[in-house]
Amino acid sequence: MTFLRTLLFSLAWLVVSLTAAAGLGVVGAALYFAPGLPDVRQLQDAELHSPLRIFTRDGKLIGEFGEERRLPIDYDEIPRTFIDALLAAEDDRFFEHRGVDPMGLARAASELVASGGEIQSGGSTITMQVARNYLLTLDRTFTRKIREILLALQMEQVLSKEEILELYVNKIFLGHRAYGIAAAAEIYYDRPLAELTLAETAMIAGLPKAPSSFNPLSNPERALIRRNWILFRMRELGHIDQAAYDEAVQAPVTAERHVAQAEVDADYVAEMARQFAVERFGESEAYTGGYHITTTLSSELQPMARRALARGLIEYDTRHGWRGPEEEEIPQSLAEAQDRTERSGLEEELEESPEVLETARRAAERSETRVEGIDGDVSNWVQVLERTPRYGLLRPAIVVASEGREMRVLLRGGELRTIAWDGLSWAREFRTAQYRGPEPGSAAEIAGRGDLVRVMEREDGSLRLAQRPDAEGSLVVLEPDSGAILALQGGFDFDASKFNRAVQAQRQAGSIFKPFIYLAALESGLMNAASVVNDAPVVINDGSDELWRPVNSSGDFLGPMRLRNALARSRNLVTIRVLREVGLDTTIDFLTRFGFEKERLPNGLSLALGSASLTPLEMANAYAVLANGGFQVSPWFVERIAQGETVIEEALPAVACRDCAPGTEEVTRGERRYPVARRVVDPVNLYILRDMLRDVIENGTGRRALELGREDIVGKTGTTNGQRDTWFSGFNSELVATAWVGKDDNTTTAEYGSSAALPVWMHFMGEALEGQPPAMPEPPAALVTARVDPDTGRRLPDGAGGGISEIFHPDHLPSVQPRQVEREVERRSGSQGTGTYEAIF
Repeated sequence: MTFLRTLLFSLAWLVVSLTAAAGLGVVGAALYFAPGLPDVRQLQDAELHSPLRIFTRDGKLIGEFGEERRLPIDYDEIPRTFIDALLAAEDDRFFEHRGVDPMGLARAASELVASGGEIQSGGSTITMQVARNYLLTLDRTFTRKIREILLALQMEQVLSKEEILELYVNKIFLGHRAYGIAAAAEIYYDRPLAELTLAETAMIAGLPKAPSSFNPLSNPERALIRRNWILFRMRELGHIDQAAYDEAVQAPVTAERHVAQAEVDADYVAEMARQFAVERFGESEAYTGGYHITTTLSSELQPMARRALARGLIEYDTRHGWRGPEEEEIPQSLAEAQDRTERSGLEEELEESPEVLETARRAAERSETRVEGIDGDVSNWVQVLERTPRYGLLRPAIVVASEGREMRVLLRGGELRTIAWDGLSWAREFRTAQYRGPEPGSAAEIAGRGDLVRVMEREDGSLRLAQRPDAEGSLVVLEPDSGAILALQGGFDFDASKFNRAVQAQRQAGSIFKPFIYLAALESGLMNAASVVNDAPVVINDGSDELWRPVNSSGDFLGPMRLRNALARSRNLVTIRVLREVGLDTTIDFLTRFGFEKERLPNGLSLALGSASLTPLEMANAYAVLANGGFQVSPWFVERIAQGETVIEEALPAVACRDCAPGTEEVTRGERRYPVARRVVDPVNLYILRDMLRDVIENGTGRRALELGREDIVGKTGTTNGQRDTWFSGFNSELVATAWVGKDDNTTTAEYGSSAALPVWMHFMGEALEGQPPAMPEPPAALVTARVDPDTGRRLPDGAGGGISEIFHPDHLPSVQPRQVEREVERRSGSQGTGTYEAIF
């Protein structure tokens, strides 16, 4: 008995000691962390916030960010059924504990030990989640957990249970940009929360744990298991009876996405504006302060730019072959998909009772969807199509049958269509960028039943097979007189890739850089459009171990040629000699006038070939200076920032003024005064270069653009080593556009700028300029026209016949070519060596 009493006393003392130690630990933690804790009373003053909205120049919505609590709900408005479902899923003892659930913490502690110090999921009551969501960071650390516990204990002293729950349901993220339960009800079911069924209520209540993994749109088969587990818990806790349970667990998935669409698709610019707002106001204030940012974007030109780039990339991709379906052998029914679904993350739901999985299976079967013309249940195909994003012109489709030379596909909305052979035959197997396999013999060789593919609608309404292009691209459109961005597409589709190639991709510029080298030569006075330079091999010691032997893209040499012809035909070796003649330092200093940063320009003769890595926006801006008469403008896109009715900022960019007298500092545009941009190029030399660039269109690498039938467009193609980057930049006096096509991994496109990038530019400019009168500058009064010898580039004497007409700056006229007579003529005339026509006659 003595041993037993001693043992009992020792155990009792151990319990008291551990309890005291725990108590002291809590007190110590409170004393240590309390000074750094936020004030929970600020939650009582939590205000509703308005999101950041982005608009085009004419007020069309292009983006909305930070929609938290945009549909707030009071506690009295929350249906009791939803409260029961939420507590069953998240915290069934919410109204009993004081902010912390010891049983939950014990579970979290065991996870902490097992994971080596990282909290995996657990122990968080709703009060603790509110503390984390409103006042703390989301990192999973032991320190944060302690602070979360202490804050939860404080909150329970300051706020009522109803206030805490109200904060919780208005803050939680529930997937697909839904913040709060009222917003989720609208987004998933297009109805107020009070009108949802029990099954729909349980579906939303299942989202806080994992808004993506248990999402009825993204993962309906997993969401069913989570939903039915919550219904099981509600029945076990006495919140619903057996009859309500039986009906709800058999309900099919009815969620669909209901969201307001932007009026203009300009996600890349919307994201640029979002980043601008965050830098300007800070992350929290930017998303909640109700700011409206009006951009310079044109609601007419932006859709044209988006279509032009998508069309050009699809055309490029079609030329290079079929890479196969995006997914293969997708289960046809939701029940079949559920049998194959990944069970990780569902351990808690599945371990409680096998009944949960059984009821979820039956609910999946009841989600049966039939489409006329297709045998069997296609509920999973329909769900896959709903959650698969549309990329630009490309719509997702699932192959129903591939028979002979026809393919039947299911589209979103239950539409069953047939693709004829003329929409399939292009799909030769992609092997490399340069090679394709043979033309397929049947539709079955391309894709089979259950495969996810892409289709696009042609002008006649028929479908053709397509795929997300292997190459990417960008298109930037500027207003040349101000540098305002009128349209910008940073990739094939923002949903496919959020990387904005227009402003983030620094790629070698290639030959679209050459006009600036030629303009430097014109400005220097050392050369003119008729100057003759030898297109011949050159060997350069650039300081490396090997001599640099640049070549023309065609691999040949054409001998002496005039600058005008060399630019039109994009001759590399001529451009190198021009740069060497003008001087590298002089040229680099000149290039900074066009917005190029000196530090990013190569300090070598490779600069002549466009070896500088620049963004499409930088190149478009440089071409804007060429288009506006030589005024130094800069690209910009934020026109106005307002908060409510109050205008906070309005842009005041420097603008070109071609007709202004020298020294003019301001000019009126509309109702506002703008500073006049600095003129950095002689207008006569600039006009000459523009005329030379017209030869690129009429006789050179850009002659495909003649199809547009416009005399006012000029521009330049560009292709870099290995055909990794393809470009076209061109303009008239009203619009500047730069197109780039390449691959993100910097592998070859196997095409030139004239075939890959120029069509993108043409698709845009053809539509943008349709019906517009020609926009081209008047020749400067000082411009001089003279006839020159096409072989020497020297001016012919007055009265001399033959030659060709060329334009010049009055201060840079070529020397007059002496009158000469061929030796044979001199011999026959009997007058030797005078070199004049007078000696002949």
